[in-house]
Amino acid sequence: MMIWYGDNGMSGWGYGLMTVGMVLFWVLVIVGVVLTVRYLAQPSAPVGGAPIVRPSAEQVLAERFARGEIDADEYHHRLATLRGDSGPGPRSEERR
Repeated sequence: MMIWYGDNGMSGWGYGLMTVGMVLFWVLVIVGVVLTVRYLAQPSAPVGGAPIVRPSAEQVLAERFARGEIDADEYHHRLATLRGDSGPGPRSEERR
C-alpha cells in the first residue's frame, strides 16, 4: 500500500485553475442574483391587453375645454399653436 504525502499530485497550475474557477463561479452566482432581483423589481406589463395609449396634445386641450378650464378664445389660440398656424398676434395675458 502506497501513501501519498504532500500535495496529492496537484501542481501550481492545478491550484491556479482551481482559484480562477472559484472566482468565476462566484461572479456568475452574484451576477445571476443581481439580474434576478432587477427582473423581479420591474413593473409588470399588462398581459394580453392592448398597450396603453396616451392622449395627444389636442385631445388633452379638448378635454380641458370641455371641463371648462379654458375658454373658447384660449382653446382656439392654443389649438392653432399646436397645429403650427400663425395667429393674429400675441394674446394679452391680463387674466393671469
